[in-house]
Amino acid sequence: MPATAADRQAPVQWRQILWLTLGAVALYLALRALPTGTNLHQGDFRVEGGGTQLEFCDPSNPQFLPVVAVRSPIVTSLRALTPPAIGEPAEFVLNLSTASGKPIGPVDLLVAHTRKLHLMVVDPTLADYHHVHPEPGANPGEWTFTLTPRLAGTYRVFADFTPVATGRGLYASADFEVPGEVPVNMRILNWTAEHDGLRHELRPDAKVVRAGQPAELTYTLTALDGGPVNLEPVMDAYAHLVAFDRDRGGFAHLHPQAVDPLLPPEDPRAPQLRFTLTIPQPGLYVIWAQTRIAGADHYTPFWFEVVP
Repeated sequence: MPATAADRQAPVQWRQILWLTLGAVALYLALRALPTGTNLHQGDFRVEGGGTQLEFCDPSNPQFLPVVAVRSPIVTSLRALTPPAIGEPAEFVLNLSTASGKPIGPVDLLVAHTRKLHLMVVDPTLADYHHVHPEPGANPGEWTFTLTPRLAGTYRVFADFTPVATGRGLYASADFEVPGEVPVNMRILNWTAEHDGLRHELRPDAKVVRAGQPAELTYTLTALDGGPVNLEPVMDAYAHLVAFDRDRGGFAHLHPQAVDPLLPPEDPRAPQLRFTLTIPQPGLYVIWAQTRIAGADHYTPFWFEVVP
């Protein structure tokens, strides 16, 4: 029986499918072979040996991170280029590397909230807080920044960043000393604060914040003169919260719960933002809120107790 047109077309179709498949595989392998800019891999961010290790963080489930008490795959060192002094700008170099000694530079980190590296800096009384974004230094793994301490004592620097190799948040810490007498902080509990013509209120949905249970927090700002609050985005959100425990053993970096964090709050006269936080241990904590209003950054502390 002579071959039909369909029979003659079948081998052609199979050859086309084969060539398309081979082309797709070749394209995939070529893309995999392209340099990513980083020579670090997920294995570089694992801690060898036993013991408690610092886990990667899921941004959708904010947790309080015990950075100091657990083992981190990151090695940090911090040195001051100018001696730190109260009220004087001081230049610092922070060095980040893996446990095996590989430097961690800009190509090794993803941009998160407009920056590749966030530093949360706080004094021993938790009364002086700074959110700093370092710039790459002269040598691999070096990051430089300038900070003006307002108080004396041992300042703690928490680093928050996301490696390209993992795609999830990772953390580290380092300290520096400011000479002088450490002041006494009375630590008055407060869910409200007034300064710069604004009233800041941070309220939990429940009557108390309990250890180990998610706390839903509502942050509300109002102008004391009754006018609108000119709230502006800061780091791709309309507010950032950072929580510290009294002993500065760790921190939590919180962002508003919103499908689009750059969508302005509905009420300009009383803008509200919602956050979620889980704190594992009872004790005394402070949350520093950072907002930008009419072009100026505002930092507001809220002291609260976490009960068992």
